Amino acid sequence: MTTPDTVEEVPVPSTPSPAEPANGPINLRALFAASVHFGHPTKRWHPRMEPYIFTKRNGAHIIDLSKTLDCLETAKEFVQKTSAEGGEVLLVGTKKPAQATIAEEATRVGSMYINQRWLGGMLTNFQTIQARIERLVYLEEAIAKDELPTTTKRETLRIEHEVVRLNKFFGGIKEMVRLPAAVFVVDVIKEKIAVAEANRLGIPVVAIVDTNCDPSVVQYPIPGNDDGVRAIRLITSEIATAIATGRDAAVKLAQERMAEEAELEAQEEAARAQAQAEAAARVAAAAQAEAPIAESAPEEIAQAVTAQPEAPPTEAAPEETAQAVTAQPTTAQAEPAEAKENDAVSAESTETPTQEPAPQEEATEKTDSQQE
Repeated sequence: MTTPDTVEEVPVPSTPSPAEPANGPINLRALFAASVHFGHPTKRWHPRMEPYIFTKRNGAHIIDLSKTLDCLETAKEFVQKTSAEGGEVLLVGTKKPAQATIAEEATRVGSMYINQRWLGGMLTNFQTIQARIERLVYLEEAIAKDELPTTTKRETLRIEHEVVRLNKFFGGIKEMVRLPAAVFVVDVIKEKIAVAEANRLGIPVVAIVDTNCDPSVVQYPIPGNDDGVRAIRLITSEIATAIATGRDAAVKLAQERMAEEAELEAQEEAARAQAQAEAAARVAAAAQAEAPIAESAPEEIAQAVTAQPEAPPTEAAPEETAQAVTAQPTTAQAEPAEAKENDAVSAESTETPTQEPAPQEEATEKTDSQQE
Protein backbone atom coordinates (compact mmCIF):
# COMPACT_ATOMS: atom_id res chain seq x y z
CA MET A 1 0.00 0.00 0.00
CA THR A 2 1.23 3.47 -0.84
CA THR A 3 0.58 6.70 0.99
CA PRO A 4 1.36 10.35 0.29
CA ASP A 5 4.42 9.95 2.50
CA THR A 6 6.07 7.32 0.29
CA VAL A 7 5.21 8.70 -3.14
CA GLU A 8 6.48 11.90 -4.65
CA GLU A 9 3.87 14.59 -5.03
CA VAL A 10 2.67 15.16 -8.57
CA PRO A 11 2.44 18.86 -9.40
CA VAL A 12 -1.06 20.17 -9.90
CA PRO A 13 -2.36 23.69 -10.58
CA SER A 14 -3.66 24.24 -7.07
CA THR A 15 -5.44 22.53 -4.20
CA PRO A 16 -9.08 23.22 -3.33
CA SER A 17 -9.53 26.07 -0.91
CA PRO A 18 -11.29 25.43 2.39
CA ALA A 19 -14.01 27.90 1.36
CA GLU A 20 -15.19 25.61 -1.46
CA PRO A 21 -18.13 23.41 -0.53
CA ALA A 22 -17.22 19.83 0.24
CA ASN A 23 -20.38 18.50 -1.41
CA GLY A 24 -19.91 20.37 -4.69
CA PRO A 25 -19.54 18.67 -8.06
CA ILE A 26 -16.60 16.32 -8.12
CA ASN A 27 -13.65 17.24 -10.32
CA LEU A 28 -9.99 16.42 -10.82
CA ARG A 29 -8.96 18.78 -8.04
CA ALA A 30 -11.21 17.04 -5.53
CA LEU A 31 -9.90 13.64 -6.59
CA PHE A 32 -6.30 14.79 -6.25
CA ALA A 33 -6.96 16.33 -2.86
CA ALA A 34 -8.40 13.02 -1.65
CA SER A 35 -5.26 11.14 -2.84
CA VAL A 36 -7.25 9.00 -5.26
CA HIS A 37 -4.31 8.93 -7.69
CA PHE A 38 -1.93 6.94 -5.49
CA GLY A 39 -1.43 3.32 -6.59
CA HIS A 40 0.51 0.31 -5.39
CA PRO A 41 4.21 -0.37 -5.99
CA THR A 42 5.08 -1.29 -9.55
CA LYS A 43 6.04 -4.85 -8.60
CA ARG A 44 2.46 -5.49 -7.36
CA TRP A 45 0.56 -4.13 -10.33
CA HIS A 46 -1.94 -6.02 -12.49
CA PRO A 47 -1.31 -5.87 -16.27
CA ARG A 48 -5.00 -5.26 -17.02
CA MET A 49 -4.83 -1.98 -15.09
CA GLU A 50 -2.34 -0.56 -17.57
CA PRO A 51 -4.96 1.58 -19.42
CA TYR A 52 -5.76 3.37 -16.16
CA ILE A 53 -2.16 4.10 -15.12
CA PHE A 54 -0.79 7.56 -15.87
CA THR A 55 2.85 7.20 -14.81
CA LYS A 56 5.10 5.89 -12.06
CA ARG A 57 6.87 7.81 -9.30
CA ASN A 58 9.37 6.41 -6.75
CA GLY A 59 8.54 2.81 -7.63
CA ALA A 60 4.75 3.29 -7.42
CA HIS A 61 2.10 3.75 -10.08
CA ILE A 62 0.06 6.91 -10.45
CA ILE A 63 -3.54 6.50 -11.59
CA ASP A 64 -4.91 8.67 -14.40
CA LEU A 65 -7.52 10.83 -12.64
CA SER A 66 -9.20 11.85 -15.89
CA LYS A 67 -10.15 8.24 -16.54
CA THR A 68 -11.12 7.88 -12.88
CA LEU A 69 -13.50 10.81 -13.26
CA ASP A 70 -15.04 9.35 -16.44
CA CYS A 71 -15.49 5.91 -14.88
CA LEU A 72 -16.97 7.46 -11.74
CA GLU A 73 -19.56 9.40 -13.75
CA THR A 74 -20.50 6.24 -15.67
CA ALA A 75 -20.86 4.28 -12.43
CA LYS A 76 -22.95 7.05 -10.87
CA GLU A 77 -25.29 7.07 -13.85
CA PHE A 78 -25.74 3.31 -13.60
CA VAL A 79 -26.34 3.39 -9.85
CA GLN A 80 -28.79 6.27 -10.18
CA LYS A 81 -30.71 4.47 -12.92
CA THR A 82 -30.81 1.24 -10.91
CA SER A 83 -32.05 3.04 -7.81
CA ALA A 84 -34.64 4.97 -9.84
CA GLU A 85 -36.03 1.67 -11.15
CA GLY A 86 -36.56 0.44 -7.59
CA GLY A 87 -33.44 -1.71 -7.28
CA GLU A 88 -31.35 -1.94 -4.12
CA VAL A 89 -27.61 -1.30 -4.13
CA LEU A 90 -25.58 -3.21 -1.55
CA LEU A 91 -22.49 -1.42 -0.23
CA VAL A 92 -19.66 -3.77 0.75
CA GLY A 93 -16.45 -2.77 2.49
CA THR A 94 -15.00 -4.96 5.23
CA LYS A 95 -11.44 -3.60 5.39
CA LYS A 96 -10.58 -1.30 8.27
CA PRO A 97 -10.33 2.00 6.34
CA ALA A 98 -13.75 1.40 4.75
CA GLN A 99 -15.89 0.03 7.57
CA ALA A 100 -16.94 3.32 9.15
CA THR A 101 -17.43 5.07 5.81
CA ILE A 102 -19.60 2.28 4.41
CA ALA A 103 -21.83 2.26 7.51
CA GLU A 104 -22.18 6.06 7.59
CA GLU A 105 -22.95 6.56 3.91
CA ALA A 106 -25.33 3.61 3.72
CA THR A 107 -27.18 4.84 6.79
CA ARG A 108 -27.36 8.35 5.34
CA VAL A 109 -29.19 7.19 2.22
CA GLY A 110 -31.00 4.23 3.77
CA SER A 111 -29.18 1.60 1.77
CA MET A 112 -28.04 -1.92 2.70
CA TYR A 113 -24.43 -2.54 3.62
CA ILE A 114 -21.91 -5.12 4.82
CA ASN A 115 -18.95 -3.73 6.77
CA GLN A 116 -17.87 -6.85 8.65
CA ARG A 117 -16.74 -10.24 7.40
CA TRP A 118 -18.49 -11.39 4.25
CA LEU A 119 -20.12 -14.74 5.00
CA GLY A 120 -19.86 -17.26 2.19
CA GLY A 121 -23.17 -17.75 0.40
CA MET A 122 -24.63 -14.42 1.45
CA LEU A 123 -25.95 -14.05 -2.11
CA THR A 124 -25.85 -17.56 -3.58
CA ASN A 125 -27.40 -19.13 -0.46
CA PHE A 126 -29.76 -16.31 0.37
CA GLN A 127 -32.50 -18.58 1.81
CA THR A 128 -30.26 -19.61 4.71
CA ILE A 129 -29.08 -16.06 5.27
CA GLN A 130 -32.69 -14.85 5.28
CA ALA A 131 -33.57 -17.39 7.95
CA ARG A 132 -30.84 -15.96 10.18
CA ILE A 133 -32.08 -12.44 9.50
CA GLU A 134 -35.60 -13.47 10.52
CA ARG A 135 -34.15 -14.97 13.70
CA LEU A 136 -32.43 -11.67 14.48
CA VAL A 137 -35.61 -9.66 13.90
CA TYR A 138 -37.62 -12.05 16.09
CA LEU A 139 -35.14 -11.84 18.98
CA GLU A 140 -34.97 -8.05 18.81
CA GLU A 141 -38.76 -7.76 18.91
CA ALA A 142 -38.93 -10.19 21.82
CA ILE A 143 -36.35 -8.18 23.76
CA ALA A 144 -38.17 -4.93 23.02
CA LYS A 145 -41.48 -6.39 24.26
CA ASP A 146 -39.81 -8.23 27.19
CA GLU A 147 -41.14 -11.56 25.93
CA LEU A 148 -37.97 -13.62 25.75
CA PRO A 149 -38.70 -17.38 25.96
CA THR A 150 -36.16 -17.87 28.76
CA THR A 151 -36.35 -19.14 32.32
CA THR A 152 -32.88 -18.39 33.65
CA LYS A 153 -30.48 -15.49 33.56
CA ARG A 154 -27.92 -17.62 31.73
CA GLU A 155 -30.30 -18.20 28.83
CA THR A 156 -31.08 -14.49 28.69
CA LEU A 157 -27.40 -13.62 28.44
CA ARG A 158 -26.91 -16.26 25.76
CA ILE A 159 -29.72 -14.78 23.66
CA GLU A 160 -28.40 -11.25 24.08
CA HIS A 161 -24.97 -12.42 22.96
CA GLU A 162 -26.59 -14.07 19.93
CA VAL A 163 -28.36 -10.82 19.04
CA VAL A 164 -25.09 -8.88 19.22
CA ARG A 165 -23.33 -11.40 17.02
CA LEU A 166 -26.11 -11.48 14.43
CA ASN A 167 -26.22 -7.70 14.35
CA LYS A 168 -22.51 -7.63 13.68
CA PHE A 169 -22.88 -9.58 10.45
CA PHE A 170 -26.49 -8.89 9.40
CA GLY A 171 -27.24 -5.51 10.97
CA GLY A 172 -26.94 -3.74 7.64
CA ILE A 173 -29.17 -6.13 5.71
CA LYS A 174 -32.02 -6.73 8.18
CA GLU A 175 -34.50 -5.23 5.71
CA MET A 176 -33.21 -7.11 2.68
CA VAL A 177 -35.98 -9.39 1.42
CA ARG A 178 -34.57 -10.03 -2.05
CA LEU A 179 -31.25 -10.00 -3.83
CA PRO A 180 -29.76 -6.59 -4.58
CA ALA A 181 -29.81 -5.15 -8.08
CA ALA A 182 -26.19 -3.99 -7.84
CA VAL A 183 -23.20 -4.28 -5.50
CA PHE A 184 -20.67 -1.57 -4.69
CA VAL A 185 -17.35 -2.99 -3.47
CA VAL A 186 -14.29 -1.39 -1.95
CA ASP A 187 -11.14 -3.42 -2.81
CA VAL A 188 -11.92 -6.24 -5.22
CA ILE A 189 -9.17 -8.47 -3.81
CA LYS A 190 -10.42 -8.20 -0.23
CA GLU A 191 -14.03 -8.87 -1.32
CA LYS A 192 -13.27 -11.50 -3.94
CA ILE A 193 -15.96 -13.85 -2.56
CA ALA A 194 -18.63 -11.15 -2.81
CA VAL A 195 -17.54 -10.32 -6.36
CA ALA A 196 -17.53 -14.00 -7.35
CA GLU A 197 -21.05 -14.54 -5.96
CA ALA A 198 -22.36 -11.43 -7.69
CA ASN A 199 -20.82 -12.51 -11.01
CA ARG A 200 -22.29 -15.96 -10.63
CA LEU A 201 -25.78 -14.53 -10.11
CA GLY A 202 -25.39 -11.92 -12.84
CA ILE A 203 -25.52 -8.96 -10.45
CA PRO A 204 -23.59 -5.92 -11.77
CA VAL A 205 -20.60 -4.89 -9.65
CA VAL A 206 -19.37 -1.33 -9.13
CA ALA A 207 -15.97 -1.30 -7.43
CA ILE A 208 -12.93 0.79 -6.63
CA VAL A 209 -10.04 -0.96 -8.36
CA ASP A 210 -6.46 -0.19 -7.44
CA THR A 211 -3.42 -0.91 -9.60
CA ASN A 212 -3.08 -4.43 -8.15
CA CYS A 213 -6.71 -5.45 -8.99
CA ASP A 214 -8.22 -7.17 -11.99
CA PRO A 215 -10.81 -4.81 -13.54
CA SER A 216 -12.22 -7.52 -15.83
CA VAL A 217 -14.30 -9.04 -12.99
CA VAL A 218 -16.07 -5.70 -12.44
CA GLN A 219 -18.72 -4.32 -14.74
CA TYR A 220 -18.22 -0.69 -13.64
CA PRO A 221 -14.62 -0.23 -12.39
CA ILE A 222 -13.54 3.02 -10.75
CA PRO A 223 -9.72 3.32 -10.83
CA GLY A 224 -8.52 4.77 -7.56
CA ASN A 225 -6.79 4.31 -4.28
CA ASP A 226 -8.72 1.72 -2.26
CA ASP A 227 -6.51 2.06 0.86
CA GLY A 228 -6.82 5.74 1.72
CA VAL A 229 -9.66 6.78 4.00
CA ARG A 230 -10.26 10.07 2.17
CA ALA A 231 -10.33 8.41 -1.25
CA ILE A 232 -12.77 5.75 -0.06
CA ARG A 233 -14.96 8.35 1.61
CA LEU A 234 -15.08 10.57 -1.47
CA ILE A 235 -15.98 7.84 -3.95
CA THR A 236 -18.40 6.11 -1.58
CA SER A 237 -20.09 9.42 -0.87
CA GLU A 238 -20.59 9.99 -4.60
CA ILE A 239 -22.11 6.53 -5.05
CA ALA A 240 -24.39 7.02 -2.03
CA THR A 241 -25.51 10.40 -3.38
CA ALA A 242 -26.32 8.76 -6.69
CA ILE A 243 -28.46 6.20 -4.84
CA ALA A 244 -30.35 8.97 -3.04
CA THR A 245 -30.79 10.93 -6.28
CA GLY A 246 -32.20 7.88 -8.02
CA ARG A 247 -34.67 7.26 -5.21
CA ASP A 248 -35.79 10.88 -5.27
CA ALA A 249 -36.24 10.64 -9.02
CA ALA A 250 -38.27 7.45 -8.57
CA VAL A 251 -40.49 9.11 -5.98
CA LYS A 252 -40.95 12.15 -8.19
CA LEU A 253 -41.71 9.97 -11.18
CA ALA A 254 -44.27 8.02 -9.16
CA GLN A 255 -45.91 11.24 -8.02
CA GLU A 256 -46.01 12.54 -11.60
CA ARG A 257 -47.49 9.24 -12.76
CA MET A 258 -50.14 9.41 -10.05
CA ALA A 259 -50.92 13.02 -11.00
CA GLU A 260 -51.24 12.04 -14.66
CA GLU A 261 -53.51 9.14 -13.76
CA ALA A 262 -55.63 11.41 -11.57
CA GLU A 263 -55.84 13.95 -14.40
CA LEU A 264 -56.84 11.25 -16.88
CA GLU A 265 -59.50 9.98 -14.50
CA ALA A 266 -60.82 13.53 -14.05
CA GLN A 267 -60.95 14.00 -17.81
CA GLU A 268 -62.72 10.67 -18.27
CA GLU A 269 -65.20 11.58 -15.53
CA ALA A 270 -65.85 14.98 -17.14
CA ALA A 271 -66.33 13.35 -20.55
CA ARG A 272 -68.66 10.77 -19.02
CA ALA A 273 -70.69 13.47 -17.29
CA GLN A 274 -70.88 15.49 -20.51
CA ALA A 275 -72.03 12.43 -22.46
CA GLN A 276 -74.72 11.73 -19.87
CA ALA A 277 -75.85 15.35 -19.98
CA GLU A 278 -76.04 15.26 -23.78
CA ALA A 279 -78.01 12.00 -23.68
CA ALA A 280 -80.43 13.48 -21.14
CA ALA A 281 -80.83 16.57 -23.32
CA ARG A 282 -81.62 14.41 -26.36
CA VAL A 283 -84.18 12.43 -24.41
CA ALA A 284 -85.83 15.62 -23.16
CA ALA A 285 -85.90 17.08 -26.68
CA ALA A 286 -87.46 13.91 -28.05
CA ALA A 287 -90.10 13.96 -25.31
CA GLN A 288 -90.92 17.59 -26.05
CA ALA A 289 -91.22 16.82 -29.75
CA GLU A 290 -93.62 13.92 -29.16
CA ALA A 291 -95.84 15.78 -26.66
CA PRO A 292 -97.53 18.28 -29.20
CA ILE A 293 -98.24 15.42 -31.60
CA ALA A 294 -99.99 13.42 -28.89
CA GLU A 295 -102.08 16.45 -27.81
CA SER A 296 -103.16 17.41 -31.36
CA ALA A 297 -104.04 13.88 -32.42
CA PRO A 298 -107.62 13.80 -30.95
CA GLU A 299 -108.46 17.18 -32.52
CA GLU A 300 -107.20 16.05 -35.93
CA ILE A 301 -109.22 12.87 -35.68
CA ALA A 302 -112.39 14.84 -34.79
CA GLN A 303 -111.83 17.24 -37.70
CA ALA A 304 -111.34 14.32 -40.07
CA VAL A 305 -114.58 12.72 -38.91
CA THR A 306 -116.63 15.92 -39.32
CA ALA A 307 -115.07 16.61 -42.71
CA GLN A 308 -116.29 13.28 -44.21
CA PRO A 309 -119.49 13.89 -46.45
CA GLU A 310 -120.90 10.39 -46.41
CA ALA A 311 -119.90 7.17 -44.96
CA PRO A 312 -118.73 4.62 -47.49
CA PRO A 313 -120.66 1.41 -47.95
CA THR A 314 -118.18 -0.43 -45.88
CA GLU A 315 -118.83 1.97 -43.01
CA ALA A 316 -122.63 1.55 -43.44
CA ALA A 317 -122.41 -2.17 -43.06
CA PRO A 318 -122.27 -2.03 -39.31
CA GLU A 319 -125.42 0.20 -39.31
CA GLU A 320 -127.31 -2.25 -41.60
CA THR A 321 -126.30 -5.13 -39.41
CA ALA A 322 -127.51 -3.18 -36.41
CA GLN A 323 -130.83 -2.50 -38.20
CA ALA A 324 -131.08 -6.15 -39.13
CA VAL A 325 -130.45 -7.10 -35.55
CA THR A 326 -133.10 -4.65 -34.37
CA ALA A 327 -135.52 -5.86 -37.08
CA GLN A 328 -135.25 -9.48 -36.06
CA PRO A 329 -138.03 -9.21 -33.46
CA THR A 330 -140.57 -8.06 -36.14
CA THR A 331 -139.81 -11.08 -38.26
CA ALA A 332 -140.22 -13.17 -35.18
CA GLN A 333 -143.65 -11.59 -34.71
CA ALA A 334 -144.53 -12.14 -38.41
CA GLU A 335 -143.77 -15.80 -38.22
CA PRO A 336 -146.97 -16.63 -36.25
CA ALA A 337 -149.10 -14.82 -38.87
CA GLU A 338 -147.61 -16.85 -41.66
CA ALA A 339 -148.17 -19.94 -39.58
CA LYS A 340 -151.84 -18.94 -39.27
CA GLU A 341 -152.16 -18.49 -43.03
CA ASN A 342 -150.61 -21.87 -43.60
CA ASP A 343 -153.10 -23.40 -41.17
CA ALA A 344 -155.95 -21.73 -43.06
CA VAL A 345 -154.70 -23.08 -46.38
CA SER A 346 -154.33 -26.51 -44.91
CA ALA A 347 -157.82 -26.23 -43.51
CA GLU A 348 -159.23 -25.28 -46.95
CA SER A 349 -157.33 -28.14 -48.47
CA THR A 350 -158.98 -30.48 -46.02
CA GLU A 351 -162.40 -29.01 -46.82
CA THR A 352 -162.12 -29.37 -50.66
CA PRO A 353 -162.61 -33.18 -50.72
CA THR A 354 -166.12 -32.77 -49.32
CA GLN A 355 -167.09 -30.52 -52.26
CA GLU A 356 -165.69 -32.86 -54.97
CA PRO A 357 -168.93 -34.73 -55.66
CA ALA A 358 -170.35 -31.62 -57.29
CA PRO A 359 -168.57 -32.13 -60.58
CA GLN A 360 -169.69 -35.74 -60.65
CA GLU A 361 -173.26 -34.62 -60.20
CA GLU A 362 -172.83 -32.23 -63.06
CA ALA A 363 -171.44 -35.04 -65.15
CA THR A 364 -174.35 -37.28 -64.31
CA GLU A 365 -176.75 -34.47 -65.11
CA LYS A 366 -175.08 -34.05 -68.48
CA THR A 367 -175.27 -37.71 -69.21
CA ASP A 368 -178.91 -37.79 -68.17
CA SER A 369 -179.72 -34.84 -70.39
CA GLN A 370 -177.95 -36.48 -73.27
CA GLN A 371 -179.89 -39.66 -72.75
CA GLU A 372 -183.11 -37.79 -72.71
